Amino acid sequence: MSGNKWGQPWQGSGWGPGPWGAGPPPWIAGLFGMAGQQQPRGPRVRRGDVRAAILDVLSSQPMNGYQIIQQIADRSGGAWKPSPGSVYPTLQQLEDEGLVEGAEVEGRRLLQLTSDGRHYVADHPEEMAATWRAFDTNGEETHELKPVIGQVMAAVWQVVMSGNRQQQAEAAEILADARRKLYGLLAEGDPE
Repeated sequence: MSGNKWGQPWQGSGWGPGPWGAGPPPWIAGLFGMAGQQQPRGPRVRRGDVRAAILDVLSSQPMNGYQIIQQIADRSGGAWKPSPGSVYPTLQQLEDEGLVEGAEVEGRRLLQLTSDGRHYVADHPEEMAATWRAFDTNGEETHELKPVIGQVMAAVWQVVMSGNRQQQAEAAEILADARRKLYGLLAEGDPE
């Protein structure tokens, strides 16, 4: 197995499949006690949420199926990325119901709400909001560090794999500063 510039057998430049399967490299998974396990699942999506999410994201602008999936992932903070196997049949159902229609724009098929679809979204704001509630902290502070650590590690991994020497040196400075600040936080002691 050939190694990359870090002498590791990891392939590719992202978190995608490697010789260990999908997800982060084993050394990162080990930091979270996840080695050999699947990553923890996010909030549970309720039946009908795909339908409501599609209607809600299409209320902002016409999109193709891929953009709808990406928008749902973005709105959920990356915690929910519905599969094409759930989105496309739901889109067909919404078209059959007369809530969504397709239109050719510059050679691409974009989906948009019909007049009935816009009325449905306007008349059901609680249904639209309920779709995102599982992913919304409602402005409350969360003290979950693992998701944030995972996001930082993903960014570090991208710099390691794709960054030039200057970017990697700057990333090292940022990480060293963050380490100092974290130890400083602990040195302050417990708040009274």
